[in-house]
Amino acid sequence: MVNSELHLRWLLDVPTAVEDALTDWLMEGGATATYREADPPCTFFAYFPPGTVAPDPTHLNQFPGVRLLSTEAFADEDWLAKSREGFGRIEVGKGFLVKPLWDEEPTPEGRLPIIVNPGLAFGTGGHETTRLCMALLEDLAKEHRLGGPILDIGSGTGILALAAHVLGGQNITAFDVDPDCGPAMVEFIEMNTAVLKTTRPFDSFVGRLDDARVQGPYHGLLANILLETIQELLPRMAEIAAAGGWLVASGILAERQDEALVSLSLQGFKPLRVVQEGAWIAILCERMP
Repeated sequence: MVNSELHLRWLLDVPTAVEDALTDWLMEGGATATYREADPPCTFFAYFPPGTVAPDPTHLNQFPGVRLLSTEAFADEDWLAKSREGFGRIEVGKGFLVKPLWDEEPTPEGRLPIIVNPGLAFGTGGHETTRLCMALLEDLAKEHRLGGPILDIGSGTGILALAAHVLGGQNITAFDVDPDCGPAMVEFIEMNTAVLKTTRPFDSFVGRLDDARVQGPYHGLLANILLETIQELLPRMAEIAAAGGWLVASGILAERQDEALVSLSLQGFKPLRVVQEGAWIAILCERMP
C-alpha cells in the first residue's frame, strides 16, 4: 500500500556510464528529481512524490554496477530550514572559518572567513577532503610554495582556488566539467569580496584538462576528485606539472592509500605527506624531474 502523505527517496551507487539511462528509467517510473552529490562518495539520489508507486528495484540489475543502498520515506518539511540546521560554521586548518551565507556571527580572532552557499551542493567545505586540501594549502603557504601558476582541477565552487588566493597564491586557474560550476564560481567569488585581495582571485572556465586554456607548466595542481578520475588524468597532470612542482590529490579513501601512492609514483609524482580525516585522505606530492 502506498502512503499518500510521504515522499520516497532512493540512495544509489551509480557508475557515471549508466547515469543517463538510469535517470530516464527512473523518470519514466515516476521520479520527479534525481541528482548526484559532487563530493565523494558521489551518492546518487532519486525522489518520488507522495502517492507514487516506485519501480520494482529488482529491475535495477539491467544497469551494470548500480546498487540500491537504501530507501527513505519522509514527510513534507521546511527543507530550507532543515538544510540550515545541518550546516553550521566549520573551523578548517589553522586559520580558516567556513560558514554559510546566513551566518552573521563574528569570526573568531585569527580565523579568515570563507562564505559558502550550501545550496550549491559542491565545494562547500563540508566534506573531509576539502578540509584536508585547505590545511595542506596552509602548509604550502608557510613553505612559500604558492607562487603559481596554480591549476584547480575539478574545482566545484572554486573554494580551494580561493583559499590558495587568500593564502598568497598567484596566477590561479580553476575549472570543472560541470556546466553549473561556471555560475557557481562567479557567485562564490561575489560572496567573498570582503576577504579578497582583488576582485578576480582566479580565472575560471568550464571544460576539461585537455582544454586549450590549460597552459603549463604549473607549479601547483589541486585535484580534489575521485581516485579513479585522478588515475585517468595523471598522465596529463604529469605533462603540465613543472619539475619540482606540487600536487595535492584528494577524494581518496584511506583504504586505497597504497593504490593511490603507487599510481602517483608511477606517473612521476613523489609522495611527501599523507593527511587523514575520518575515512578520507589527501596526499601532497612533488613532481620529480
